[in-house]
Amino acid sequence: MESVTWAQVLAWRMRRQFLDGPGEVPVLDVVRRLAGVQAQVASSAELAIAVRGGPVSGGAVPHALWEERTLVKTWAMRGTLHLLPADQAPAYLALCATARHWEKPSWIKVFGATPADLEAIAAAATAALSGGAALTRKELVTAILEETGSEHLAEVLRSGWGTLLKPLAWWGVLCYGPSQGTNVTFAAPEHTIPGWPRSSEGEGPPSVEEAARTVIHAYLGAHGPATAEAFDNWLTRKASRKKELKGWFAAVADEFATVEVDGVPMYVTREHLSELLETAPDRSVRLLGGFDQYVLGAGTGAAYLIPPERRSEVSLPAGWISPVVLYEGRVAGVWKDVKGDIEITTFEDVPADPLKEATARLKEATARLREAMA
Repeated sequence: MESVTWAQVLAWRMRRQFLDGPGEVPVLDVVRRLAGVQAQVASSAELAIAVRGGPVSGGAVPHALWEERTLVKTWAMRGTLHLLPADQAPAYLALCATARHWEKPSWIKVFGATPADLEAIAAAATAALSGGAALTRKELVTAILEETGSEHLAEVLRSGWGTLLKPLAWWGVLCYGPSQGTNVTFAAPEHTIPGWPRSSEGEGPPSVEEAARTVIHAYLGAHGPATAEAFDNWLTRKASRKKELKGWFAAVADEFATVEVDGVPMYVTREHLSELLETAPDRSVRLLGGFDQYVLGAGTGAAYLIPPERRSEVSLPAGWISPVVLYEGRVAGVWKDVKGDIEITTFEDVPADPLKEATARLKEATARLREAMA
């Protein structure tokens, strides 16, 4: 079995994630390469694209979402909002749906909705969105309650957390539409996204096996080498059934190689193996925004990436993920924007000149974002 160091792995990941230098990268290419971009905070998603050379200043993200329809904004991995490539989104969602947490007694007890309730809600939402128009949360919930009479679920349906709507997103019933002022909207992807599987025409989402193949390839292409457990942590916060998880990887075993990283066997796609083995450590410095996929793909519990004693400075309360400083691919500090000034706290000695250059690149990217939002 071939072996590589974490220094090699992190250098390879930075290259794969478009962090190895300046360049103009189409927004769809960035989102596809990163296996989705978390968009719980819209500005963080746009910064993640901007620091990788994405053309944000021209309003490329909204254009891709609402004009080209090449991106989809919806609840996906770990129940959080993501930007996904439209042609691959059904695969991501099908795999997210396999966790089926809404069937667990503890979930039913907390939120008061049974699987039968969710099926009724899904049918009502499908009917409400069948005309192709986007509805605000208030409009959608009103239609659901009128159809189902589930007044006991009104409060949780109206919640901004979207607890009862997330399963509907994974089932392909709804996704986000363009905002109406400060109000979010929801639409049916089969009526608004070109090429989306149309249940009304007898088409269905991809099989779980097909979905797993697509998503595992995408994940390992950006965040590999990795174990199946790391993949599951990224996908569902380790909520997948172990037998199913093992089966997904077994079904595509011939498409992957195994390498040893720090004594642990991990998967890498065969097409990337030679490139990984030839990768030299990278001593560059980079600044990434909050909720960046480079961190989320590995998870904040990855000790090779984030010093365990510093994890609480990266993973903050309420699920907030700090902007970070990378040095040699490791998280070597955090930063924050204070009235336009970048305040940096480092965890180790970071070379001053490369840090200044990285800060200048970040300021350029944030300036592009401000220009786009003006």
